[in-house]
Amino acid sequence: MDNATTQNRHGDVADLLLAKGILTESSLEQVKQRQKRLRVSCAKAILDLRLASEEETLKALAESEHLEFLDLEHYEPTSELLHTLPVKLVFHYQILPIKVEDDCLTLAFAEVPSPIELGNLRLILGKRIQVALAAPSRIQSVIKRSFGIGADTVEQLKSQSQLPDDGQEIVYDVGRAPDAQLKDGTISRLVDQILAEALKLRATDVHIEPYHDSIRLRYRIDGVLKRVPVPEQLRRLYGAIVSRLKIMADLNISEKRLPHDGRITMQTNGEQFDLRVSVIPTKHGETICLRILGRESLFLDLTELGMSDEQEKLFSEMVNLPQGLVLVTGPTGSGKTTSLYAALSRANEDGRKIITIEDPVEYQIEGVSQIQTREPIGLTFASGLRSILRHDPDVVLVGEIRDHTTAEIAVRAAQTGHLVLSTLHTNDSVGAVTRLLGMGMDSHLIGSSLAASVAQRLARRICEHCRSENEILDADLRQEMAQALSLPVREIKAWKGEGCERCSGHGYRGRIAIYEFFLMNDELAESIAMGMSLTQLKEKARRFGWRSLRESAFQKIQDGVIGLDELKRVTWRIQGEMG
Repeated sequence: MDNATTQNRHGDVADLLLAKGILTESSLEQVKQRQKRLRVSCAKAILDLRLASEEETLKALAESEHLEFLDLEHYEPTSELLHTLPVKLVFHYQILPIKVEDDCLTLAFAEVPSPIELGNLRLILGKRIQVALAAPSRIQSVIKRSFGIGADTVEQLKSQSQLPDDGQEIVYDVGRAPDAQLKDGTISRLVDQILAEALKLRATDVHIEPYHDSIRLRYRIDGVLKRVPVPEQLRRLYGAIVSRLKIMADLNISEKRLPHDGRITMQTNGEQFDLRVSVIPTKHGETICLRILGRESLFLDLTELGMSDEQEKLFSEMVNLPQGLVLVTGPTGSGKTTSLYAALSRANEDGRKIITIEDPVEYQIEGVSQIQTREPIGLTFASGLRSILRHDPDVVLVGEIRDHTTAEIAVRAAQTGHLVLSTLHTNDSVGAVTRLLGMGMDSHLIGSSLAASVAQRLARRICEHCRSENEILDADLRQEMAQALSLPVREIKAWKGEGCERCSGHGYRGRIAIYEFFLMNDELAESIAMGMSLTQLKEKARRFGWRSLRESAFQKIQDGVIGLDELKRVTWRIQGEMG
């Protein structure tokens, strides 16, 4: 597109936005300077400077050019309509077909095309072109949904005759012959696109699974797996994709019979990410799981964890204890490591010696001595913990208590002047007691060493930009919430996310932790020593302020932080009677 012509044609876009109060005189001057310096259109300068939203800018541009503006938020083109345009043109011009009437094809553009571009399109398509404008991000979103992630790269391979015939796969060549460099580079770009999209959507896991004639790509976003569209031809490129990821993770690409694990370090927008790579052989090829660990998002302050003021105060007191065992419990992916790192951050001061033993060390903390377990050479949690205790620590973090030996050493350490932090896999905070008993620990030792147990779950946070009241609230649940929160039934409320551009239409954006605290005291310790059942122990703990995860979730529902479906997902329980 001719930049000089574009500047003249689009000059009144800024004037329209100025008249509407979206731009100011000073920001208008910024736009003009950027136009002059970079020779870009007025609309692009405004968007680059983030002085107005895409929708506001494109609407003004459409108005100035007397064109139709289209909102493509819910637009889903049919397969027949998509076939009216060659895929190469879709990606080259970033356009979408909207409708066909006789010999006229309406196309959505992200910017006004030049007369030369329109002439080329008319010549290639053999139709008259009706131009409409739409937000660039909307167009890109529809293209991804319709053609799949990496479709432009697959199309590039196809146009270069590098896509194999049906039934064949590209195999990544480590030797990198000169004629293979372009192909390898394109495969690298395809893998980068898959990873970049995962980071953009704030996914925590990427699953790439091969089947007989298809590939399934899924991202775990806010704890829930979501399928991502991929090009049909991706199955024929799968071998090359696996090889590329193996090379990035420093794995043996020729070994396809055994599972292997590796690690990739990435950086985007100044933030570093560690990717744990797991490869498992299946009937139709190797399936890959990538666990994404964001170093910045993993390391949070106590105030950012989502605790109530009272819970935050309790947690701070636990971290400052001179001795005792503090356990954080919950299933895999419930945020236990993040909570432990927040505890270490609070405990980290010159007057305390802190040593950790972890598998793996997920974040390096200045002032803390961190050990990575290496089981093949005998460095386990148990053996490492024995050595740590000879190093005069004040605070010890054990990544996980998995067996009797580790539990016994941790309990003994907690009784001899050390604060021991660790994790357990249990359903709730009180369940930590029965889990330790199941490992063969003496009930008297548990009562005297366990200071506190904290259970947690991660729930999806309702998007604050599209939150609205949820009128559908079961009467029994409303009554249960009212009782737990000590509120009149009429004041009980629930909320939901309607879905908007900020949350990609999901209604949720980000996650927040829900906590349950079990604090040991002499009476509870005595009950444990007497062999009290889990149900009885919970009832007794309730007298001292214990509240279940479900009850903690009620407060977050009332406050509009999480929705009712998250209550069911993270504090599930089966309804009905056994028959």
